Amino acid sequence: VQLQASGGGLVQPGGSLRLSCAASGSISSIGTMAWYHQTSGKQCELIASITRISSTYYADSVKGRFTISRDNAKNTVYLRMNNLKSEDTAVYYCKMGVWSGANAGDYWGQGTQVTVSS
Repeated sequence: VQLQASGGGLVQPGGSLRLSCAASGSISSIGTMAWYHQTSGKQCELIASITRISSTYYADSVKGRFTISRDNAKNTVYLRMNNLKSEDTAVYYCKMGVWSGANAGDYWGQGTQVTVSS
């Protein structure tokens, strides 16, 4: 199982980006999908998650600005980020709980850099 994240880049404050993360490989089903970010010198922090039935969680720092969604048919999770701030600058990682046959585990994407700067 591999996760491929994309969509990061450089954006001005107040701008928007959409991150995508697609899973591929031998996948039976996927449970919770999530996005984390890691800023310089800090630990990886959970910022949003979505269950298989689309229940969502958001960190206080992104509530009202970020929206997480998923496409189960495409094994893909998205993160729409609006009104970006300089403090959103970080490497963003996706994580999925994947069932592959009789095995289950958490898988991580490779990270995508988001830089918010004028």
